[in-house]
Amino acid sequence: MAIIDKKKSIYKISKALRAYLVENDREIKLPIKYSDLLRYDNAIPLLDKNNKDTLWESVFYPQDDMKHIHYSLKKIYAILKADGDLSVMEHLFVDRIDLCVYGNTQPFRVRIVNRINDNFDYFYIKNADASRIYGLELEHLLSPNRMSYFVDGDTLIEEHIIGIPGDQFMKYHLNDKNLNKIRLAKEFVKFNERCFVRLLGDMHSSNFVIDITPDFEEVDYRIRAIDFDQQSYEGRKSIYLPQYFKQNNPLIEIGIKCMTPETVKQYQKEERSLIATRLKASKVKIDELLQAMTEDEISPRENVYSLRQELARHYKNRDFLSCNSMGEILKKSLDAVLELKPSYHFP
Repeated sequence: MAIIDKKKSIYKISKALRAYLVENDREIKLPIKYSDLLRYDNAIPLLDKNNKDTLWESVFYPQDDMKHIHYSLKKIYAILKADGDLSVMEHLFVDRIDLCVYGNTQPFRVRIVNRINDNFDYFYIKNADASRIYGLELEHLLSPNRMSYFVDGDTLIEEHIIGIPGDQFMKYHLNDKNLNKIRLAKEFVKFNERCFVRLLGDMHSSNFVIDITPDFEEVDYRIRAIDFDQQSYEGRKSIYLPQYFKQNNPLIEIGIKCMTPETVKQYQKEERSLIATRLKASKVKIDELLQAMTEDEISPRENVYSLRQELARHYKNRDFLSCNSMGEILKKSLDAVLELKPSYHFP
């Protein structure tokens, strides 16, 4: 089983990564910073609809700060959703600001409500961690998902990713009579492949959501990562394969019942082919990002040495042993995509 026993460090944004963000319009001037939200003077535990502690706290601000903070948060929402068109702010109000005190970057979650129809949305304000930014950008370029995020100095803004949390899906939806187990298992195989190829770790059930989309005659599933802190950080190969987290066992069991090794390999090759297509389509951006990542230190040296050895054995490619950074290891991993070689075998 994959287990992470140490809390990850937060890495500052390097000059090379900052230059990439500026060039690709990810760095913008924001009306409020993460540090401004730390000025709250009161907080209460946030409970769910069953009165259970969510481990988030709703925070409150002094009256003289609140007006400015709420107005600035609505401006940020307009930047995320409407390219800065402030006219969308007219009917919006900030309903709640929550703080996750146990997270690596201790994010704030902002709940925005439309007063006309009570529709609501969320976005997040976090300490900018270089690992997470690399993860967000790689998700944007190499996965089927587009990511909306911005950076200003040490502040990171992310939009909310819609879906049913993986742990909740496994608890409440696996016995649904309309569940298409074959399609769900297929998507989990593809999700495994995406995570392993681009070295996104720690994808246990609390760190991804499942998006359900009605199709012509059935339903379709998309598993989406929501936590990118463990991008190219850990030194063990198993951390980058969601199948090795015991929290994901219910999905593994469905796969074992519904698929053969041959179909697993087919889906792996399909996903690698799609990733290869995205690599070619975004070659310039990916090359620039990997160049910044190669020069960056986003993991302890011992993790780099350990991972390069494991991947050299896995791919039977000694070129991995010459890698001296996580960026170089990721580049080698992406090179392997073009060979369409499956990354693991279903148990």
